[in-house]
Amino acid sequence: MTKLYIAYGSNMDEEQMAYRCADARIVGTAVVESHRLLFKGGKDRVYATIEPEEGSHVPVLIWEISREDERRLDRYEGCPKFYYKKELPVLVNGETRNAMVYIMDERNPQNKPSYNYYGILERAYIKYGFDDFILKRALEESCP
Repeated sequence: MTKLYIAYGSNMDEEQMAYRCADARIVGTAVVESHRLLFKGGKDRVYATIEPEEGSHVPVLIWEISREDERRLDRYEGCPKFYYKKELPVLVNGETRNAMVYIMDERNPQNKPSYNYYGILERAYIKYGFDDFILKRALEESCP
């Protein structure tokens, strides 16, 4: 059994996903509507997350993952303590489908990600033709 997984952070990097999730395959790109991208976490653990915001959207990569991939991602994402899972509707290849997404515990403060982490997202935005204004806005709004 497989499910769709929404990636908006470092899991947009194909090499990292190949290492983390052996069965995963890219299905396409999509947009999560009525959400914005942010960076949150403590000073040594600052990562991307999404939060509801009317009128905003976040470009994402959609993966198809196996149950074993999901178990691996749960461990990697620190689920359910650091991130929790939710299902969101996304338009994938012309069809609205529900897909799993990890969202960071909202109690974490906004903060600046590492240069390397931000670079992973920046390269993915370029590769997939995403609007980098969204990424730059998230960085600007998340810096204390």
